[in-house]
Amino acid sequence: MAPKITVIGTGYLGATHAAAMAELGFEVLGVDISPEKVEMLSAGRVPMYEPGLEELLGRHVAGLEGSSGRLRFTTSYEEIAEFGDVHFVCVNTPQKHGEYAADMSYVDTAFEQLAPHLRRPCLVVGKSTVPVGSAARLADRLAELAPVGEDAELAWNPEFLREGFAVQDTLHPDRIVVGVTSERAEKQLREVYQTPVAEGSPFIVTDYPTAELVKASANSFLATKISFINAMAEVCEAADGDVVKLAEAIGHDERIGKKFLRAGIGFGGGCLPKDLRAFMARAGELGVDQALTFLREIDSINMRRRGQMVELTREALGGGSFLGKRVTVLGATFKPDSDDVRDSPALNVAGQIHLQGGQVTVYDPKGIENARRLFPTLGYAPTALDAARGADVVLHLTEWQEFRDLDPAALGQAVAERRILDGRNALDPELWREAGWTYRALGRPRA
Repeated sequence: MAPKITVIGTGYLGATHAAAMAELGFEVLGVDISPEKVEMLSAGRVPMYEPGLEELLGRHVAGLEGSSGRLRFTTSYEEIAEFGDVHFVCVNTPQKHGEYAADMSYVDTAFEQLAPHLRRPCLVVGKSTVPVGSAARLADRLAELAPVGEDAELAWNPEFLREGFAVQDTLHPDRIVVGVTSERAEKQLREVYQTPVAEGSPFIVTDYPTAELVKASANSFLATKISFINAMAEVCEAADGDVVKLAEAIGHDERIGKKFLRAGIGFGGGCLPKDLRAFMARAGELGVDQALTFLREIDSINMRRRGQMVELTREALGGGSFLGKRVTVLGATFKPDSDDVRDSPALNVAGQIHLQGGQVTVYDPKGIENARRLFPTLGYAPTALDAARGADVVLHLTEWQEFRDLDPAALGQAVAERRILDGRNALDPELWREAGWTYRALGRPRA
């Protein structure tokens, strides 16, 4: 008989994982402390924008017309403990206020609430991104609190989801990593992931520390690659080189590769920045902080790009004050195909210009409401054309396809001055220049 699965925490990671497990044929029960979130998910709606997720929920949430009925949600830990054979912990680990370290309070609370109800053998699987050493500590706590004792085993199975591709990444992962201490735990997880493994997804079995380190290492490598090309953009600006051509040339080297070599205003979001900092903090606790000192510069390069975008905007406007200048910002989310504005470089740049006196109007296809909650003093518009009306300069800061498809001539009719600054190096310079725009981008020649 197939194991019954529970998912603890139904945010971005948990809701996606729960829906995907139902799609793979399992009976799934999700738990969340928020009755409002449970009610929303039970109606087949998601509290965030993620392509394909709401459709996936609709196919499986019990009570919806035409659904498989394999997916339900509850607020009761007692209910999920009685229901489940494999419990996935998918709660958040944000950055601590005023520190680099990860805040483990949500993960710890999930274990404290689940464990006392575990009265039969089961497997608890951590998917949250945690500092190395957390799994061993949590395994001890689980055995201590669970009535079934050591028969409540722990495994660590890090997630590698990309916002905008989360459904695809869950159903067809490029690798599955499991940190286990027994053959029984490995066997159960092979059963859970038998469909993607049969399709060719590598199944990598490790110990706890290695599984925890895989996620931190992967994110740190991606951050390093992004900040490297942004550092090269700084050099190109000083030397009048073209970072786009530079990236193309080095990307043909198969040892380097082309991905994540687009220079711009840097990375953001709820994962990469905080995971990078938590990794540095944990290395310090382990006494190997020197091994990761280079990550401080990676973080610094990334944050510096935002300030450089502000200064490029000031230069485009004549080099003086922003007072009385109308600035249009295309993009609010940290990346396209998401409504996530956490640590968004686009909003950071918009906020800096606004604080310096600029009249900033923002448009984003999906992130307006979240942006408005975070930065209520910025101006917002329902379309790109509305946002651009009367603008002295337009900033392209999130690489939505909608912005790549804009008609430069039509947008040019709305603005006061045809100046565009491409903070993502994603627009076609010739197309915009032919329509009479002054086009500038970080790390590229003026013309």
